[in-house]
Amino acid sequence: MKPKKKSLEDLGGIMYSTDPDFEYPVEPVEAINIPNQQQDLRVTLDRKNRGGKAVTLVTGFKGSDEDLQQLGKLLKTRCGVGGSAKDGEIIIQGDFREKVLSLLQKEGYKAKRSGG
Repeated sequence: MKPKKKSLEDLGGIMYSTDPDFEYPVEPVEAINIPNQQQDLRVTLDRKNRGGKAVTLVTGFKGSDEDLQQLGKLLKTRCGVGGSAKDGEIIIQGDFREKVLSLLQKEGYKAKRSGG
């Protein structure tokens, strides 16, 4: 997925080009592999903008999207529910804070419970 361009400087100073083969210069993004022990994950319960339904939210993941998807799949299968993993967050349907926290700690992640 390409990172979003937010300002003119992100586009390299080019606003418009008439060249049909022109592509904006893109800097290669390197995947950062951080060990599990150095990940600082937060586990919270979230009900906002979800129609009153509660979800367990895991935030603070740093690493590749593939690793995030793999961790999300592990948590979803161990809890036996659905959810998603994108943008550095893992969403688990339902209130599984304690179970997710114990699973993350067993996997070697530095995880804390946050929020009420």
